[in-house]
Amino acid sequence: MLQTIETALGELGGIIWGPYVLIPLLLLTGLYLTVRLGGLQFHKLGSALRLALFDRKDADARGGDVSQFQALTTALAATVGTGNIVGVATAISIGGPGALFWMWVTGLLGMASKYSEAFLAVRFRTTDAKGEISGGPQYYLERGIRNGFGKFLAIFFAVAAALAAFGIGNMTQGNSIASNLESSFSVPTWITGVVLAVLTLAVLVGGIKSIGKVTAGFVPVMILFYVLGALFILVVNVAAIPQAVVLIFTDAFSGTAAVGGFAGSAIMLAVQMGVARGIFSNESGMGSAAIAAAAAQTTHPVRQGLVSMTQTFIDTIIVVTCTGLVLITTGVWEQGADFAATMTGDAFSQGLPGQWGHYVVTIGLVMFAYSTILGWAYYGERCMERLFGRPAVMPYRVVFSLVVFVGCTVPLAVVWNFADVMNGLMALPNLLGLLLLSGLVVRETRHYLDHDPKLRADRRQVDAFMEGHPGAIDSYERTGV
Repeated sequence: MLQTIETALGELGGIIWGPYVLIPLLLLTGLYLTVRLGGLQFHKLGSALRLALFDRKDADARGGDVSQFQALTTALAATVGTGNIVGVATAISIGGPGALFWMWVTGLLGMASKYSEAFLAVRFRTTDAKGEISGGPQYYLERGIRNGFGKFLAIFFAVAAALAAFGIGNMTQGNSIASNLESSFSVPTWITGVVLAVLTLAVLVGGIKSIGKVTAGFVPVMILFYVLGALFILVVNVAAIPQAVVLIFTDAFSGTAAVGGFAGSAIMLAVQMGVARGIFSNESGMGSAAIAAAAAQTTHPVRQGLVSMTQTFIDTIIVVTCTGLVLITTGVWEQGADFAATMTGDAFSQGLPGQWGHYVVTIGLVMFAYSTILGWAYYGERCMERLFGRPAVMPYRVVFSLVVFVGCTVPLAVVWNFADVMNGLMALPNLLGLLLLSGLVVRETRHYLDHDPKLRADRRQVDAFMEGHPGAIDSYERTGV
């Protein structure tokens, strides 16, 4: 029975993530939004990074449960996970070094998608029965697309996301933590499962404010820890970097597997693996990170959209690039797809002295995966709140924490396929919504940036140039946040 389910899910996932459904929809949506927004992710990146990493919060910001920085780190917690370590290795080992190029393309175009969904999340956010902020595709699809189709898309997303959280954000992450700790430090999987379940529940009980505090202190440290290890290896192998970069770009349009075979199929494999693993890593277009963005204290949706956009830059252009270059410069990527799970650890072991490389990857993966569990728990509970109301939140937190133990202690081939399918089903309604609501996003973005191009306006200034302009701040008046 399990084998049949695994096969069926694998085939369905292959269709959803194949060359005719999500791959073109993701790339074309990102390209369309990039063009309509005038390449926002390129010419506003510096200001967005300053606002996200240095200013960290808006003075006298409206509503919200956490600061802009805490909303960003919560979203980063959910995205910087096993996809940055195992996912990159899988993409390159199957699709060749050219897959990294297509991960970059997915990330750069995805920044426009991430901006748009975060803008809409703040624009249409509301409060639940306990006074906590709720927002994301499960709300803006219905409130922005004011007909039965919009409500259908919103509910479809909420169901898919609540279920996907148990796959991509729970069992797969817990299993990665348990298996790596067992391999590196001989820690029994059941002990890891118990500890993780208890720690997860302890944080989740406090809601987004507790998650935001943990991720704000935890996420920057874990990313810096991993990136510094990778940079050390790249400095040691600096002579190999130019050749690796050339290989990435040439392979993206020729395909490693094309040697002795059909070039077109090899290129398509590089594109498919790059886009699929890229979106698995940075989640741009899936709509998940928008749920965290909605909780931010901000003076305008444009500002939080730009902050959230930097998440994809950090995840893909920094962390994924570090992993990919380490794999290619050390030559470990040539081991083949069968060794993808341990490939990054082998690359770091080669590049760092003694056993340090192995430990860096193991500790990095544990931190990445645990933070992903916390971020996705919040995504799942907000979708449950949308479907069943506030009373469903606490039971969801408890069940989610218990399922972490299950993920640590059982084989997960079926769950990985299930996660791929649910991720795809989340992305479909969100991408359609982004296209339908792009006019609103573009209009309000232009109006705001015409008055505050450097993102330095305070609340009083924002209120002054928004006075009498409908569509961007009426959500605050309507919901009282």
